[in-house]
Amino acid sequence: MNNLDYKQKIKTSVIAVPPLARTSDLTVCEKENRRLIEHLKSGGIRTFLYGGNALFYHIRLSEYDQVVHQLVELAGPDSWVIPSIGSSFGMMMDQAAIAADLPVDTVMVLPQKDITDVAGIERGIRLAVDRMGKPVVLYLKFDRWLPPSAVERLVNDDCVSWIKYAVVLPDPNKDPYLRELLERVPAELFVSGMGEQPAICHMRDFNMGGFTSGCVCVRPDLSTQMLKAIQVSDWQVAERIREIFEPLENQRNAISPIRVLHESIRISGLSNVGPLLPLMSGLDETQLAPLSRVVESLQSAKLAR
Repeated sequence: MNNLDYKQKIKTSVIAVPPLARTSDLTVCEKENRRLIEHLKSGGIRTFLYGGNALFYHIRLSEYDQVVHQLVELAGPDSWVIPSIGSSFGMMMDQAAIAADLPVDTVMVLPQKDITDVAGIERGIRLAVDRMGKPVVLYLKFDRWLPPSAVERLVNDDCVSWIKYAVVLPDPNKDPYLRELLERVPAELFVSGMGEQPAICHMRDFNMGGFTSGCVCVRPDLSTQMLKAIQVSDWQVAERIREIFEPLENQRNAISPIRVLHESIRISGLSNVGPLLPLMSGLDETQLAPLSRVVESLQSAKLAR
């Protein structure tokens, strides 16, 4: 698959970034993952990215092959499943060896910030791509984690399928790093990687091809409507939907994006996602009460006409 194909693919669906359901003994739960995937598909979602929210940072190497095969099977042939590898180099390479034979066409490299340097990161990504024979989703989560010149080299050498851009700033429109990147790399390869909140800015003002979302797991229908509204430049509708998701995103930002999303899915009754995989844990009762009210409000929200 070439860059043109990926540019088209990322436009077809909001890219859901769901949690991974597990049982009380931390084994992956096929039944509850199926429930969540079917709920997402009922709301128009066809792309499933398993990364931070699914805690692929801490997944066992011994279960990696089985988990990815199960997710691909559950999502079905009409969907696009993208697992992750990394974030340490050793895990990344061992997973890349497995991913070479998995029924996926790309994987995302989880970003590693500590004990790294630019040249080492670029070399590690190239080695993983060579081992798999497949390009990777480049996850730019930290400001200038890779300089624009390195990103351009990786794209030009067909190492990158698309780019998840998730550098958090007070004002997403004031982003010198992103503007420098876009001088070198086609905007259509970029996906806004922080949910509904910056998606309008990123897609309208920077011409990104799509957006990822965790909160889509609660209301995939609304998130899908938002993508369609952006694609036809209906900014009023897109903004109204963004505002509906904002309270849950505020909870995630205040506590923990991964932990709050995980508990939100459980509270919603959409899937019993079970416990978080260590090295993370659930929320306490003082955090759950206000979160329950936010989730209930999102579930019952209607788009005003």
